Amino acid sequence: MGRLILEHTLQGHKGRIWGVAWHPKGNVFASCGEDKAIRVWSLSGNTWSTKTILSDGHKRTIREIRWSPCGQYLASASFDATTAIWSKSSGEFECNATLEGHENEVKSVSWSRSGGLLATCSRDKSVWIWEVAGDDEFECAAVLNAHTQDVKRVVWHPTKDILASASYDNTIKMFAESQLDSDWDCTATLSSHTSTVWSIDFDAEGDRLVSCSDDKTLKIWRAYHPGNDAGIATPDKQSVWKCVCTLSGQHSRAIYDVSWCKLTGLIATGCGDDGIRIFKETSDSKRDEPTFEQLTAEETAHEQDVNAVEWNPAVAGQLISCSDDGTIKIWKVDD
Repeated sequence: MGRLILEHTLQGHKGRIWGVAWHPKGNVFASCGEDKAIRVWSLSGNTWSTKTILSDGHKRTIREIRWSPCGQYLASASFDATTAIWSKSSGEFECNATLEGHENEVKSVSWSRSGGLLATCSRDKSVWIWEVAGDDEFECAAVLNAHTQDVKRVVWHPTKDILASASYDNTIKMFAESQLDSDWDCTATLSSHTSTVWSIDFDAEGDRLVSCSDDKTLKIWRAYHPGNDAGIATPDKQSVWKCVCTLSGQHSRAIYDVSWCKLTGLIATGCGDDGIRIFKETSDSKRDEPTFEQLTAEETAHEQDVNAVEWNPAVAGQLISCSDDGTIKIWKVDD
């Protein structure tokens, strides 16, 4: 069995902390929360400290933040119905653009792998795709109304311009740009959860997706592309996503976040029962019927709900978490 070792406990925000995001280089992270502020933290020696506080971009809670792949930009999604784009081009972080259009709370924001596209989603049930049109210029490329309820999370595929979204309508949807007319279409609907899908994450290759839900389960989905050797039919030559594994019984409350490590293949969850759990694919796992085991768990990782977990993209086995308890914690998996 592995162990989850607590390396740092950090405080600074007032109230609950909703989101944490590692910089692509892994030596800086950002956090956001109820206090309408973003904090940018960096490591000097063995100490993490706040280097910058960005408090003038939003009027309400900041729900999520994400760094662009180049690490130059930071996007923040807020309950004030806007998404702010920050950059450090002048040496200090400044809000260079504010994206408006959602009717109410923006819940999630995600950059495509190339950095040329940005996706946002909202309680207004829509997913918006924005094109980076130039320096600090963003144009709306699509408004997607495929979900019937609040959309909780958007995540881009790690190598392709394919977007996944998770919703209060219990489904996950995939979107891609049509080759014919440049319109964005819903190419797949993934249905198996029996309650809100809170979060999703792709594996390193992007052929599998993990989802977590209010129904207390984790599900692993696999893409079957046209001509696949499993004999799965692919109507309209579109890839089909199938649920190939369900993990249940480990979590006692809603699972709010999940992160699939691109370096180690480990999966981490953040749960409403205050716990963090780490899952590992078993050595005898089959491609079309994968099996995962719980490697380790920290049942009382935080004193209240764990809102977000994210693996460091550059440091294998390092995990960050944040909670309603107002703390950020950095962990190391020792397996």
